[in-house]
Amino acid sequence: MAKSIGDLPAAPTQPGQSLSDNVVEPAQSGRMLVLLAAFLGWMFDGLEMGIFPQIARPALQSLLSSKNLSDQGLKDAIKFWNVVIDALFLFGAAFGGLAFGWLGDKIGRVKAMSMSILVYSAFTGFLYFVQSPLQIAALRFTAAIGMGGEWALGVALVMEVWDAKHRPMLAGLIGAASNVGFVIVGVIGVRFPVTQSSWRWVVLAGAAPAAITFLIQIFVPESHKWEEAQKKAPSKPLTELFGNRKLTMTALLAICFASVALLGTWGAVQKIPSWVDLEVRNVPGPWAKGYAQITSGLGAILGCLLAPLIAAALNRRIAYFLLCLGSLVSCLILFRGFTSYGSGFLAMVFVCGGFSAAFYGWLPLYLPELFPTRVRATAQGIAFNSGRILAAVGSISLSYASVNYAKMGQAVSLIYLVGMIVIWFAPETKGKPLPE
Repeated sequence: MAKSIGDLPAAPTQPGQSLSDNVVEPAQSGRMLVLLAAFLGWMFDGLEMGIFPQIARPALQSLLSSKNLSDQGLKDAIKFWNVVIDALFLFGAAFGGLAFGWLGDKIGRVKAMSMSILVYSAFTGFLYFVQSPLQIAALRFTAAIGMGGEWALGVALVMEVWDAKHRPMLAGLIGAASNVGFVIVGVIGVRFPVTQSSWRWVVLAGAAPAAITFLIQIFVPESHKWEEAQKKAPSKPLTELFGNRKLTMTALLAICFASVALLGTWGAVQKIPSWVDLEVRNVPGPWAKGYAQITSGLGAILGCLLAPLIAAALNRRIAYFLLCLGSLVSCLILFRGFTSYGSGFLAMVFVCGGFSAAFYGWLPLYLPELFPTRVRATAQGIAFNSGRILAAVGSISLSYASVNYAKMGQAVSLIYLVGMIVIWFAPETKGKPLPE
């Protein structure tokens, strides 16, 4: 196997040594390339996720213009397709988390991560050519397969390559990365308001990450922990994960923790741009949803950076409990107390975005500490993306009940109460090495 820049040969195994004793990690240059690749991969993932809230209304207006709908009929159709497209996106991401996580444990983190980035960037770019809402839904589903896999692979690679003392800082950077992409799209939406005639050019930005896949393949070193685990025996991640009762129970807990975060995000906070676009009063212009997205994203970046530091200072369980409490309170205040656009509304969006997204700084710290190397990517992919299925089902159900975005946000935010209870059944991993 050809070695990448930054690789060092693994030391020979000595009697009595553990796997971690035998592993020689990449040099500093290799570790920085790993972090950069994971950060850019997840940043562009966030950019892809942020594109649709910005283009949704003008794109659907353009594609539905031939239907001769009334104003109310057009509004209802846009809301319907918003729900369908979001649901298919979430289902695709859930499938991608399993498929690419499994692939990462079988063929390696770097190869699988490159493939996942290529999938989500290419199929986002193909949105330029769509002629119907159904085609948007199909492409969003396919792109989401790549997005769902990238997170688990990037987290596994970074946490396996870097020293344990850096894990809180790294978790915060990875968590913040997608929100950087989310903010970038918001800035684009403010600087160049998306219209029925311009939305197709916006989606072309989503094809840009395809270029970095080739650089990742050439320069980014593979995880030596994964390579050493494969020397012992080729991994069978699904068999090993669900054939071990303890690992299965741990996986179920991890699914619960990630599901709480994802339900809150996709069932409530992610809907804020659409809420501004369709229901919030006194909106000054089409660029206002861009400011809402920027504000939410900036709060999310701060939350992601702080959450793992809090978990390191206190412990993983207390930090998660506090994040759930803060998310519950801030979401209820936002969705119950505000109906008009303004500075107070944006300030609360910032707070709500910060608390609800802080989980994405906590999860990269905690989930790798729960699973051994041979199943880590698969377990993280399943755990992180299972909540997307619940979020999709919940969004569809609430849509059929004709619930508006504010009421939907209030109802969904109650999921944080579940997290505040279940976290106390989880193992505390502060100060412990990654399981081998």
